[in-house]
Amino acid sequence: MRAHFFQHVPFEGLGSIGPWLEARGASVTGTRCFEEWTLPTADDVDLLIVMGGPMSVNDESVHPWLKDEKRFIKEAIGRGKPVLGVCLGAQLIANAMGARVYPNAEKEIGWFPIHRAHTPGARGAFQFPKDSLVFHWHGETFDLPAGAIRLARSEGCENQAFQVGHNVIGLQFHLETTPQGAKDLVGKCRHELVPAKFVQSEETILSAPAERYTAVNALMSHVLSFLVRAKS
Repeated sequence: MRAHFFQHVPFEGLGSIGPWLEARGASVTGTRCFEEWTLPTADDVDLLIVMGGPMSVNDESVHPWLKDEKRFIKEAIGRGKPVLGVCLGAQLIANAMGARVYPNAEKEIGWFPIHRAHTPGARGAFQFPKDSLVFHWHGETFDLPAGAIRLARSEGCENQAFQVGHNVIGLQFHLETTPQGAKDLVGKCRHELVPAKFVQSEETILSAPAERYTAVNALMSHVLSFLVRAKS
């Protein structure tokens, strides 16, 4: 399996996705948008992973590489490649497929529950547990792309996860987060920890027990396995 990832800032890496790929003997390449880079061809990618970042998909004037990234994502989806987006990555997928991305009514930062969305007749959809406590760090949201199934919602954000066909999943939240990843995010973005209904304190975020990370990482493993099986 040839996996390729887009990384937008140094402090938001693959997290638990890295060991998952390594355990399966994947050949892993990456486009680090904060360095000099060239894109692979979509035909050379068996799994595309689009990570998070603090920028907006609408910041093309500030980050012109966003245009090339969206084109690549759209091409990979069109070729039937398994594509996973995390936070900004989910927003990039949605936008690449023609959906609008805009500020959410509330920022969500910290550990908050998501709830499996009701999807009557959605055969072949990934099934989240009824309720899951997951890690969030986002201020924007998206409309669902055409043909997408809503997989999860939360009190603070209606569109938490979606699926398009059998090969595309976007997650507004971070299932890949490790203890070090949470520390890195807090260290770089603690200025966003302004008290609000869905914004937790640094202490609350970093005091999460080890089993919480184990649970979200296991759920990420299920998502990845679903995408890979769907393609095979």
